[in-house]
Amino acid sequence: MALMITDDCINCDVCEPECPNQAIAMGEEHYEIDPDKCTECVGHFDQPQCVQVCPVDCIPVNPQRMEDPQQLLDKFRRLLGQA
Repeated sequence: MALMITDDCINCDVCEPECPNQAIAMGEEHYEIDPDKCTECVGHFDQPQCVQVCPVDCIPVNPQRMEDPQQLLDKFRRLLGQA
């Protein structure tokens, strides 16, 4: 499952530097997560780092990008060029 940032985002800038895959960037109105790069920190950390630091709890699972742990690990490996 890739994560997403909702309209509740206050653009506090704490999530972007925490993403090990550089999947978070400023969008037109608030930060956005590139679902093709988001592994929910699988391969890097036990928990998604953006969720851990978000002060307004606006980073849920993206229901349009449901992925199981193995798919997230495979994506992690592809991003590193190990696939």
